[in-house]
Amino acid sequence: MVESRPWDGTDLQLFQLQEKFNAYVSFALDGEMAGAYPALVDKRLRLRLECVAPPNETVLHFLELVREQVAFQGIDVEVVVNSDGCGRGCGCAS
Repeated sequence: MVESRPWDGTDLQLFQLQEKFNAYVSFALDGEMAGAYPALVDKRLRLRLECVAPPNETVLHFLELVREQVAFQGIDVEVVVNSDGCGRGCGCAS
């Protein structure tokens, strides 16, 4: 996942991040991922969030809650700060 915006502390941005996590977790747990990527069926899943700035305290708290909840499903969460833009191949020129 990519968060190309700096963390602004708004409820909207946090809600959008939550929705993004929900979509990815649903994709994995509802069997869609197994259907799309059968070679990954018995692999451990890691959700990686690439962001352009370090998360603020509110986001860090949210991410810790997400980590705790998805860990029960055998899913890891990784956060990577990439100050060079959104991520590899993004092309946003930020």
